[in-house]
Amino acid sequence: MKYIITILFVLFGILYLSAQNSLELDSSVVKTIDGTINESLKIITGERGKKRNWESFRQLFTPTAQISVLNHDSTGNGIIRTYTLEEFVRIGMKYYEGDGFIEYELNKTINEYNGIAHVFQSYYAKESNIDEKGINSFQLIFDGKRWWITSLLWVSDRNGVKLPTEYDK
Repeated sequence: MKYIITILFVLFGILYLSAQNSLELDSSVVKTIDGTINESLKIITGERGKKRNWESFRQLFTPTAQISVLNHDSTGNGIIRTYTLEEFVRIGMKYYEGDGFIEYELNKTINEYNGIAHVFQSYYAKESNIDEKGINSFQLIFDGKRWWITSLLWVSDRNGVKLPTEYDK
């Protein structure tokens, strides 16, 4: 009986560790700027009820990263909302998984110098009954081994300001 319990304990331990490892980020995606940005979209995109791998999402960002959105009120004034990484994950769990959220890239411009990069990415997104286009602005750093997102700011066309044609491709 002790033998069977020991075997079961070992098997459950292996299964637990395997489940934990599946939450790990594929280290090859953060070797490039493009891979890092594409992985962020891949993780947040999904139909209603689809669980996201928030642990992998966290591993794309520096621990002190800021995630911000610029909205506009009815008079056109900008209203910025800034979140910590953990605040954004909590919100994402509720809304992205609950309502569904699909986002894909339309176009991207990457500027890089000496371990820093700025990515200006246009996107199309669908959330519940809302279709929108907009711009994601990513700031990244390279630590000698991989790329990290230090900040993300986005704005959509919900206020009626259409994307310039060079980004709407």
